[in-house]
Amino acid sequence: MTTSSSERGVSLGMPELPAPAYPDDVRARLETDAREVIARYPDSRSALLPLLHLVQAEEGHVTRTGMRFCAEALGLTTAEVTAVATFYSMYRRRPSGDYQVGVCTNTLCAVMGGDAIFESLQEHLGVGNGETTGDGKVTLEHIECNAACDFAPVVMVNWEFFDNQTPQSARGLVDDLRAGRPVTPTRGAQLCTFKETARILAGFPDERDGAVAAGGSAGPASLAGLRLAKGETSPARVVHPRDGGPHDAAPDRDVHEPSPTEHLSSHDAPQDTSASDPSHPSPTTTRDGGASPRPADSAGPTAEEGE
Repeated sequence: MTTSSSERGVSLGMPELPAPAYPDDVRARLETDAREVIARYPDSRSALLPLLHLVQAEEGHVTRTGMRFCAEALGLTTAEVTAVATFYSMYRRRPSGDYQVGVCTNTLCAVMGGDAIFESLQEHLGVGNGETTGDGKVTLEHIECNAACDFAPVVMVNWEFFDNQTPQSARGLVDDLRAGRPVTPTRGAQLCTFKETARILAGFPDERDGAVAAGGSAGPASLAGLRLAKGETSPARVVHPRDGGPHDAAPDRDVHEPSPTEHLSSHDAPQDTSASDPSHPSPTTTRDGGASPRPADSAGPTAEEGE
């Protein structure tokens, strides 16, 4: 018995048929929205990113029909639109769930438990990376960085933050999502679906009551550099490391015990340097990479003096 090339999944190099157009009513609605988006830009092609979000809000992912619509609206080729849609991971190329659950598995989140969270959710949901649960509610994926290291490990759902997660709390989170129970991020408004999120990212307002006022913010460690840049001099804070042992603090400094709501990082404490701690100067180097002689008033014996 023989099988055809199509049954074997072999392509004969035949060109793909053009993408079908949207139904007339859908196209008319999208054209109205697209004109509003395009009018914001001096060059129409600059509107491509929000238009891709717009068509993603229509079907939950960027289809060939959506890319055709963007190309026609902006006077681009479908190849140009496809190049952008396939470059950015925020645009989905296949059907996905109402809630995109992204677990950060980059360095800090990983060592703080991100890998364990991701493995736990894979087992709990019965899906792999980039796969969607059978009820169409949750798509699970690992993310390289959620840009919230001071709250590690972090899980994002439709780009909203869920900080300081554990395998147990993450499993409870996805259970609530699948059951339709209301879920509120650590920082930000109550969740909406991925399609609704995509429309907001296209540049249209979130019209839910209180959604805008519920916006989140970065944590204290993230804003330390900004405070210094503004010339703010907040009291020195020395935070215990995660192993529970105290830092060696100067006698005139009080050790600050953070409350659970402060989310402080051990890196949020001022550190002694050679400039601030003359008794521990850092060595200088010569052009050939060797250490230069220490200042005459440096404390402690040299290697030769100690022998």
